[in-house]
Amino acid sequence: MRLEITQKNLVEYGTAGLVLLSGALAGHYAAVGMNLVQLAGAATAVLGSVTVAVAVRVWPSKTNAAKAD
Repeated sequence: MRLEITQKNLVEYGTAGLVLLSGALAGHYAAVGMNLVQLAGAATAVLGSVTVAVAVRVWPSKTNAAKAD
């Protein structure tokens, strides 16, 4: 069995790791103690990383975008 590592796989796993890391850090520091402004910033960071992960998965590739024109 041959395992091919493509750029698409790396980007998808990278953004999934970003979501995991930002969520874990936000949760850890929320448990240690944050004020409301810091908690809002952490929630914004987690939502931003989720947005990036979703955008990577739904963005059309260059070949599909060229065919649609």
